[in-house]
Amino acid sequence: MAEHNNNSSEELSGQQDSAAENAAQDSKNGMPTTYDPKAAEDKWYRYWIENEFFKAGLRPEAEPYSIVIPPPNVTGMLHIGHTLVNTLQDILIRTKRMQGYDTLWLPGTDHAGIATQTRVEQKLREQGISRYDLGREKFLEQVWEWKEQYAEVIHEQWAKMGLSLDYSRERFTLDEGMSHAVRHVFVKLYEKGLIYRGKRIINWDPAARTALSDIEVEYKEVNGHLYHLRYPLKDGSGYITVATTRPETMLGDTAVAVHPEDERYTDMIGKTLILPIIGREIPVIADEYVDKEFGSGAVKITPAHDPNDFEVGLRHDLPQINVMDESGTMNAEAGPYQGQDRSDARKAITADLKEQGVLVSIEDHVHQVGHSERSGAVIEPYLSTQWFVKMQPLAEEAINAQKDGTGVNFVPERFEKTYMNWIENVRDWCISRQLWWGHRIPAWYSESTGEVFVAMSEEEAQAASGLNDLKQDEDVLDTWFSSNLWPFATLGWPDETSSDLARYFPNNVLVTGYDIIYFWVARMIFSSQEFTGKKPFKDVLIHGLVRDAEGRKMSKSLGNGIDPLEVIEKYGADALRYMISTGITAGQDLRFRIEKVEQARNFANKIWNASRFALMNLEGVSFEDIDITGDLSTADHWILHRLNETSREITRLIDAYEYGETGRVLYNFIWDDLCDWYIEFAKLNLYGTNEAAKSKTQSVLAYTLDRTLRLIHPFMPFISEEIWQHLPHEGETITLAAWPEYEQALENAEAVAEMNILMDIIRAVRNIRAEVNVPMSKKVDLIIKAGNEDILGIIQRNDNYISRFCNTSSFAAGLNPVTEGKVMSAVVTGAELLLPLSGLIDIDQEIARLEKEVQTLNSEVERVEKKLSNQGFVAKAPAKVIEEERAKQADYSAKREKVLARIAELRG
Repeated sequence: MAEHNNNSSEELSGQQDSAAENAAQDSKNGMPTTYDPKAAEDKWYRYWIENEFFKAGLRPEAEPYSIVIPPPNVTGMLHIGHTLVNTLQDILIRTKRMQGYDTLWLPGTDHAGIATQTRVEQKLREQGISRYDLGREKFLEQVWEWKEQYAEVIHEQWAKMGLSLDYSRERFTLDEGMSHAVRHVFVKLYEKGLIYRGKRIINWDPAARTALSDIEVEYKEVNGHLYHLRYPLKDGSGYITVATTRPETMLGDTAVAVHPEDERYTDMIGKTLILPIIGREIPVIADEYVDKEFGSGAVKITPAHDPNDFEVGLRHDLPQINVMDESGTMNAEAGPYQGQDRSDARKAITADLKEQGVLVSIEDHVHQVGHSERSGAVIEPYLSTQWFVKMQPLAEEAINAQKDGTGVNFVPERFEKTYMNWIENVRDWCISRQLWWGHRIPAWYSESTGEVFVAMSEEEAQAASGLNDLKQDEDVLDTWFSSNLWPFATLGWPDETSSDLARYFPNNVLVTGYDIIYFWVARMIFSSQEFTGKKPFKDVLIHGLVRDAEGRKMSKSLGNGIDPLEVIEKYGADALRYMISTGITAGQDLRFRIEKVEQARNFANKIWNASRFALMNLEGVSFEDIDITGDLSTADHWILHRLNETSREITRLIDAYEYGETGRVLYNFIWDDLCDWYIEFAKLNLYGTNEAAKSKTQSVLAYTLDRTLRLIHPFMPFISEEIWQHLPHEGETITLAAWPEYEQALENAEAVAEMNILMDIIRAVRNIRAEVNVPMSKKVDLIIKAGNEDILGIIQRNDNYISRFCNTSSFAAGLNPVTEGKVMSAVVTGAELLLPLSGLIDIDQEIARLEKEVQTLNSEVERVEKKLSNQGFVAKAPAKVIEEERAKQADYSAKREKVLARIAELRG
């Protein structure tokens, strides 16, 4: 069975006996004037954890929905990228929980092999000691202490972000259950011949002194040199010119290769060359690997320091001479350069080659050089005995699944090509690492016979060998070897009786960045196919990187990193969550702008203030009193329709992982429809004398606010819970409240049509006021000419709204209303609005004001025309500047024409 960490929930809950009591007491009190994120966040997270609202299995009859968290490395603090990926997952899991699913969001952390060991070794160096001073056992104790320290930090950060994780099922990639799964996989792959131990050229990190896989190497463009060298023939008949970017590796040359069809070298094939400096005799060989059209058509072969040369060497049975040790220092095979660092040796060898007259030339050369992703050191292609996984047989099944339509669904779809390109061209995976922190390779060697025994334990190895002189392999496995089992090993695999495995696997979705499609996503897919016969998840949602406001990658060197805890401290978790989740497009990078967080905080404050107003007008209303049927106002019907429409759209968008569009829809509904329109309209009934109308509007307001908070809850969990607890409601928490579903009965096209007309009228009157500088506080006369009886009926039924929000002193509507004198007019759908100028403005003063405006615009037009008529300016100024001036000319001219038209209209 999977081994779980059952202590995390208690650690996070703090004073368990007080959280629920405090939360309940706070909900009875009125809402404060301003929202305090800190108080709400701490209080409600403790309440959720204490009551185990996030625990899976609470709805055994419901359909399961599961996500496993991409386990963060226990190397330090979580960064803003973790905030993005975790918020996206939390939105999904909270939504599905509210929709009635039996949800599991499984948390965990990754031991992170080389990354964690490097950090701990750095810490030890600061104390003047090394891991070798401590020995393996004591060193691992230090790493475990580090792990515990940073796992606690990660827990605190998860809590600050409000993540609804099931801590009772927390896992660690080095816990007992994962270790058992890792050994099981290693043994099974070994037995199938898919894991082997061999001497191959691998990527070697001389700083960390460990092997790396291909995808742990970052290639950077480096300004280097190309060295052209002459290797003389032993018989004195001439020489062959070769080129290299790394003169230090020539000491390990064991041949020079030419193409078998290259006529320049036909007579030289089989002859012997003298290797400069060392004096070793090496053959001239023919191999089709050589491109005869490139350079001299001759290539030096260094089997121990180049992967292609290694393959050539195998074909021709060439010696493999390694001239460096594990730290990148020249060894005994390097002759006079022994003990020199590889970079120093390069300089010394170059000088000696020049002195011997075999260095023809040195030219500048820009090329791609591999660097260790972890240490930053230049990678050394290095001949070493390592453990490998044969990838092609494992990849085939995953490839076939994608091609026959049964594979993983990538979102966005274009990333399937990225995945397929790698897996179709996959190379064997070097899985052994020369580290102490990690899953130790389950292989034992007989010190007497040299035989290798792979087994689940030393006892099994001894039983299989019948020997007592076994010693376990010192190396550990690549960290990805364990994390690629994460979706199923965390659920109890390989225990086939695991109830969690049966219920929650495959996972529904994986959320991760495009930067680890090769590292992690691909490996999880082929591992799952191999060991469970199933894909590990149905969907994989790929997000981009979080960059700074200028689009740069965040890094320590640039000092442009964002600490999510600092942002939360200043603006609250909800603001950060909303900004970072709704500001993205799937697969695209996100530019982090603090102004966007401020806008999200303002949005949260808008929700808070609107809710305070609502609650002040819901005093005495109980949950049982809420009734949205019967005789409702146009505004009541309209907001219920818009709420219903928004609920359907938000559900669709979340299911499609369209977070950015979800944010737009939520924002528009809450800010515009609910706050700016409905709440203002509701005031007429709430403050009126019609008790029946007031009661209905109270019900609609309470119902709408409740459902709105549910829709915003996955994005802003803290403020939504805080407000919801003050509302009349049933249930313990909004976290478990039912998700708003679309209801046909709430559709009301008539109310929408009526409200659209009313809003158009109100907007048009406000626009006219703005045009003639009449403040909203000044009452105006309004006449509406309706286009037909239906429009007239709508206007008459809602005349109270029009009078109130247009602030009229008199208001008349008809099919052919009588007007006298000059008017300002506007046309809306189905009606014409007429505002008599008498009493609206002083016509003479307005004409005088507009004539001054014409003078100002005349000056601007004249200035721009003068500039554009200056041939010197036109000849010298950039095209963009000229275009800008012409745009100004057009804009000023258009404004002048409008003002002149208004003056003419006023003069009649």
